[in-house]
Amino acid sequence: MSEEGFVRFGEQGHGEGIAAGRPQLTYGNYLRLPQLLDAQHLESDPPAHDELLFITIHQVYELWFQQLLHEAAAARDAMLAPAEGRVWWAQHLLQRVHAVERVLVHQVDVLETMTPQDFLEFRQRLAPASGFQSVQFRELEFLSGARDPAYLQRFRGLTPDEEARLLRRLEEPTLWDGLLAVVAHHGLPVGTDEEVRASLRTAAHDRSSYAAVWALAEALLQHDELAASWRARHVVMVERMIGARSGTGGSSGAGYLRSRLPLQYYPVLWDLRSAL
Repeated sequence: MSEEGFVRFGEQGHGEGIAAGRPQLTYGNYLRLPQLLDAQHLESDPPAHDELLFITIHQVYELWFQQLLHEAAAARDAMLAPAEGRVWWAQHLLQRVHAVERVLVHQVDVLETMTPQDFLEFRQRLAPASGFQSVQFRELEFLSGARDPAYLQRFRGLTPDEEARLLRRLEEPTLWDGLLAVVAHHGLPVGTDEEVRASLRTAAHDRSSYAAVWALAEALLQHDELAASWRARHVVMVERMIGARSGTGGSSGAGYLRSRLPLQYYPVLWDLRSAL
């Protein structure tokens, strides 16, 4: 929260913010700090010092995933209705997505202050939980365009609500669909993959006429690149921590993560580089 926010909370009068028995708004209860700071429960016994760091890092990741879904979905919706004149809003939100994704990459630096020995103090207590089970991460991949229904069969322990969320993401439009809506709005054909490629080449070579198309295409490519950067940073961190051990959820660990490195959300945008 900004300094201005702290001041506003600090200067609030004793009688302000109290209505119908509702307690006065404070910094702590606005942010639900009692609940938030009580959400880190260690599994190790005796407590391993670095387990708190491990839990905190992953909870923060999930908070950022929630924010990314919020921003990416709003950007997609703005692109899907280009006639409403909010394509600029989609560009703005995608810049925010990029900023958050850079934080996700650098957050690995904090996790790497934990040594392999420290991690092994509590790692065995995590099974069969696994980062593979992050529903929000899969939602973000689906929303970005990497939709794979097979993940629903591979997930273990999905709640009905989580399964419904993933199914909804599989069925709803993606960020790529949003870009195609903007391309079509500018009078460029998008009926086939080859038409899309030709339309994007046209936009690339006439940026004065198709500034919004090109800006959004570059924003999606940046999103794709930053996601790839995170996957690459993550797999190296995992290899540094556990080597070739299997994952706690039963996967091949770093081997599985390395198999995901070639993933591209928008291969057409990458291929376009060779055709400019």
